[in-house]
Amino acid sequence: MKIIHDTDLLHSKLQQFDIPNLFTCKESIPFELRSYEEEELVLEEGEQMDAILFLVEGKVKITSSVQTGKALLLRFCEPFAIMGDIELIQKVAVQSQVEAIERTYCIAVSFTYIYEHLIGDPKFLMSLLTHVTYKLQTCTTASRVNLLASVENRFASYLLTTLQEENEFGKEIRTTNTHEIADLIGTTSRHLNRVIIKLSEQGVVRREGYMIQVVDQNRLAEISQGLRYE
Repeated sequence: MKIIHDTDLLHSKLQQFDIPNLFTCKESIPFELRSYEEEELVLEEGEQMDAILFLVEGKVKITSSVQTGKALLLRFCEPFAIMGDIELIQKVAVQSQVEAIERTYCIAVSFTYIYEHLIGDPKFLMSLLTHVTYKLQTCTTASRVNLLASVENRFASYLLTTLQEENEFGKEIRTTNTHEIADLIGTTSRHLNRVIIKLSEQGVVRREGYMIQVVDQNRLAEISQGLRYE
């Protein structure tokens, strides 16, 4: 992580995402611009955070691990996103690992400053609440679909969800990597590949290298049984 001492760039990013308007008192907040290189960890699970982070450029991958060492892909995030809301309010260590998958910029506000000056700001707290409830809603939906539907249903639902440009969560789980898709829909790569082969043979999808193309969207909608990751 590097701290970028570029006042013009910091001001530009603050204005681009209207970040000062998240706070009642916009003056004197010590915003700090941080940069992360590709594959660099932005947050490491189990460590203590020092600041809330506003993602303003780039893309990150968010995963959660278990004691066996296996990691579960949760989502990807692009601007605008907030990281550290749970850690700030609950005063816990980092809950999920965050890795930059391209050069990424975040604007930081230290926890110390927030606890001293902003923790009672209703406008700021409402902003945090909005983001936390969005995460809760999407995680609950994904868990419900993954627990109650077959892998074929889930994969069809995944494809249809990620085809919808207006679906924000669809953008966050969009990937062409079948290993990552398998993680996101709660199955193994082997099982997912069997489903892809079956749907290809039925003329529902077509696999071209790393790309999966939807051929029959109506049939895919029938297979999904109306389920969506949204």
